[in-house]
Amino acid sequence: MSAIENIQPVDTGMLRFSSAGSVDDGKSTLIGRLLYDTKAIFEDQLSSIEKSTKRRGQAGIDLSLLTDGLLAEREQGITIDVAYRYFATPSRKFIIADTPGHEQYTRNMVTGASTADLAIVLVDARKGLLTQSRRHAYIASLLRIPHVVLAVNKMDLVDYSQQVFDDIRTAFDGFVRDLDFYRVDALPMSALQGDMVVGRGENLPWYRGSTLLEILESAEVARSAVHGKLFFPVQLVSRPGDSGVEGARGYAGRIESGSIGVGDAITVLPSGQTSRVREVRTFEGAVGRAQAPQSVTVVLEDQLDISRGEVLATTGSLLVVAREFDATLCWLATEPFNRGRRYLIKQGTRVVKALFGSPQYRTNVNTLVQEPADTFALNDIGLISVKTAQPIAFEPYRSNRSAGSFIVIDETNNNTVAAGLIQ
Repeated sequence: MSAIENIQPVDTGMLRFSSAGSVDDGKSTLIGRLLYDTKAIFEDQLSSIEKSTKRRGQAGIDLSLLTDGLLAEREQGITIDVAYRYFATPSRKFIIADTPGHEQYTRNMVTGASTADLAIVLVDARKGLLTQSRRHAYIASLLRIPHVVLAVNKMDLVDYSQQVFDDIRTAFDGFVRDLDFYRVDALPMSALQGDMVVGRGENLPWYRGSTLLEILESAEVARSAVHGKLFFPVQLVSRPGDSGVEGARGYAGRIESGSIGVGDAITVLPSGQTSRVREVRTFEGAVGRAQAPQSVTVVLEDQLDISRGEVLATTGSLLVVAREFDATLCWLATEPFNRGRRYLIKQGTRVVKALFGSPQYRTNVNTLVQEPADTFALNDIGLISVKTAQPIAFEPYRSNRSAGSFIVIDETNNNTVAAGLIQ
């Protein structure tokens, strides 16, 4: 059984999801349709889009302009950056990441989808399943997004053919069978006409499944954050008295996974010091227990020497503490990876010096073939060994996305050059 299958689904009331597809598959129009039909657009925004549409010589409203906010995107008609949008229905809140579809913007898709609980892979019904569609599904699987939705768009341009939809769905099901998703949905739609996005429309009577909005509203947030092991990176150590408890230090930060409560036995990693929780405080005051992703201040029964970057973990359910591990890197910088350069890694709130070995392989994101590699260039994804100057506390990314991820920083210029997933 896979790690994702072991995750207990939890509905937190808010869903983070990403959309991805090839150029001109209609990602931005789809998001615009969702916002428009759920009445999540302000009147001034709508007026601006209407004027922009008219200037481009088009009739009606070009809904894609709601997310294609950059001038360069509007001029080229493509999405080159990650556009975040927020909307809500009576049943839940949503955060959307509209990610780029072109191969040269793989890094943008990785960063945009890294916190998503659901991924929409958009496919043009006329073109069928493309190499880029497979790449988007692979990256969603790599990022451990548990739920993927295949949205077969532009059904209006293939006469709403059920056979076209069935053929694409069958091909997609065959590809993702080994990608370890918790749930896969497929639906036909026309973002331009609004069929099966928010309303059902009248053009797809043969499709009996849910609309896209119904899938989003009912999707379970299956991340391991709440039910995973406690991973509480200390961000700030407050002086005695500033913690809200007289004579006691407070350790502030965000609970990245798991929960912490009064009386819990705590081990500090990597130092191994132990104590018990005396008090947990939020912005609203003391609470008996708090869970991810709350920000809290923890007061312990003992006055321990704890500094920023150390991790509070539950005694008896500890994370791995090590200086060496393998990791999948997505290279984000224009300057390629160079073993001779000095790099730092930031995991949680801890920053340590790191040495990287030679790349073990680079994954061809179009064919999924693991190819030999001497370096990593922009948008490359591959496996590499890492050795840190000091030990860090972590879990493999596949079982804990927060405790298993890090960024790589070039020490000479402080630029973030890669994102890492611990194996």
